[in-house]
Amino acid sequence: MADRTGADLVVERLRAWRVPRAFGYPGAAIAPVVAALDAAGGDPEFIPARHEETAAFMATGHAKFTGEIGVCLATQGPSAVHLLNGLYDAKLDSKPVVAIVGEDVSGPLGGAHEEIGLSRLFGDVCNQFVRYARVPGQVPAVLDQAFRTAAATRSPTCVVLPHAVQVAVVPDLPPQTAGVVSATPGEPLARVLPHDGDLAAAASLLTTGQRVAVLVGQGAHGAGDEIVALVDRLGAGVACSLLGKPVLDERLPFHTGVLGEVGTTAAAQLMGGCDTLLLVGTNDPWTDWFPMPGQVRTIQIDIDGRRIGTRYPVDVPLVGDAAETLRALLARVPDRPNQQWRGVVESSVDRWREEAAARAAAPAEPINPQLVLHELAGRLPHRGAVAVDVGSVIYWYARHLELPPGVRAQLCGTLGSIGCALPYAVAAKLARPDEPVLALLGDGAMQLNGLAELITVAHHWREWRDPRLIVLVLNNRDHSGTGGGRQPGGAVTDRRLDVPYAGWARLLGLHGVRLDRPELVGPAWDEVLAVDRPAVLEAVVDPAVALDPPEPALADLRGLFADGDAARRVRESMLQNRWTVEAEDLV
Repeated sequence: MADRTGADLVVERLRAWRVPRAFGYPGAAIAPVVAALDAAGGDPEFIPARHEETAAFMATGHAKFTGEIGVCLATQGPSAVHLLNGLYDAKLDSKPVVAIVGEDVSGPLGGAHEEIGLSRLFGDVCNQFVRYARVPGQVPAVLDQAFRTAAATRSPTCVVLPHAVQVAVVPDLPPQTAGVVSATPGEPLARVLPHDGDLAAAASLLTTGQRVAVLVGQGAHGAGDEIVALVDRLGAGVACSLLGKPVLDERLPFHTGVLGEVGTTAAAQLMGGCDTLLLVGTNDPWTDWFPMPGQVRTIQIDIDGRRIGTRYPVDVPLVGDAAETLRALLARVPDRPNQQWRGVVESSVDRWREEAAARAAAPAEPINPQLVLHELAGRLPHRGAVAVDVGSVIYWYARHLELPPGVRAQLCGTLGSIGCALPYAVAAKLARPDEPVLALLGDGAMQLNGLAELITVAHHWREWRDPRLIVLVLNNRDHSGTGGGRQPGGAVTDRRLDVPYAGWARLLGLHGVRLDRPELVGPAWDEVLAVDRPAVLEAVVDPAVALDPPEPALADLRGLFADGDAARRVRESMLQNRWTVEAEDLV
């Protein structure tokens, strides 16, 4: 039997933590770990990416789509620097990722090739845990601490492994010697519930509220049934953050859609008319679309008490798991739905859906990008995953792609980094190869790293039970980053080169469709959803289609009154008059 090395210990600990795969880019300083993974027979599997940044995005995407801990590998110097973007995505969206970085500094300190101080480099993004393993026997304990910290803090951590540690033969030492601490794998599964007094105060606010709104974020995953039960008990309306979009069935009649700049008119109206607001697992940064401070009484549920009150004033903080906390509230809130308020909300939702359909049907040259997402909505498979990139595609996804139950969706919600969608899609597909996956991105993201990562797709797709990984490229040839790039004079800003994205897919042995006629949008979706291999649907769309963010609730009153009481009286008068009229219109 061959001697075990420090690299073999890495593989053993990854197995112990039930890590199915690690994403990375090979290099000399991490080569022993990569070799040990290659010899592991796929348990765990090593997935080489085309770039370290996309490897980190894949690890974060794995954490987002599966709820497990993602793992990425890199070597020192520029390779380590490239990991940062994906790791910051994990940090800002609170996802557990472990980065394992190899280091081989054999020259004089401060002058070695590719030498960068890794502790300082990762000190911010992995501020909860950055450690070196100095001898092979420390590898298991350091990795266990990294995994435990990532799980407990829902954040990225980093372990640096010197090359000499990776290749060194592991001595047969008994536990607890030479400073080595034995550890047992396991994620913390503590049950977190608010205090009874806080639950009673929250139930009182919800019961006395006349116009209750619930804003749902990603922290509400797994609590959909409890949210619907509470909303029905109160006759409330629901909006969601971008990251909270998959939590509830968006086809529910009281679901107003996404709140914020990329969101819907109905969600903005819900915030403008409510008098009580329940925030569930959300850290939504688009506070301009929240009710004006003083307009509502607010309750916030979050597993992390550090987030409560950071975006919006909170009257009753509830630190706890979303589902458990909502069940405790349901036991205290009587069944007294406000049918008038619910009718107003549902009427607003109906109007928004009519408006969204009209926007999608508006003529454009050559294709309205909203039409592309609108046509997908009715064809979206009722299982699988959707990965969304940054840019104008977020607006169309937020407003036109209603997600049915069972469809998981993720995006780079807080960092907002372009180039995440295709790496996310690869991670989602590898995690569940029997389900379809869609990546929605613009031509900028496709040129940034999507063209390269299609090679990764081409390398793996024959292993998948369901071969469908569909990449939608909204090709508007606009470099403004958001679309809507046509200036008042009629010119389009900074047109980028038009690349044959569908043609590149065909060169790789995948399916490719280039779409430039609106009447073919539906048939094109039918084609790529039925094909027997991954596909690129390249839609040539009009960059001049306006993004049209919804008006923030009562935006015209912001800052007009130095007297807070005067502002409050005007707001209350407007709210009473407006909502009374709309409610009477429903009779």
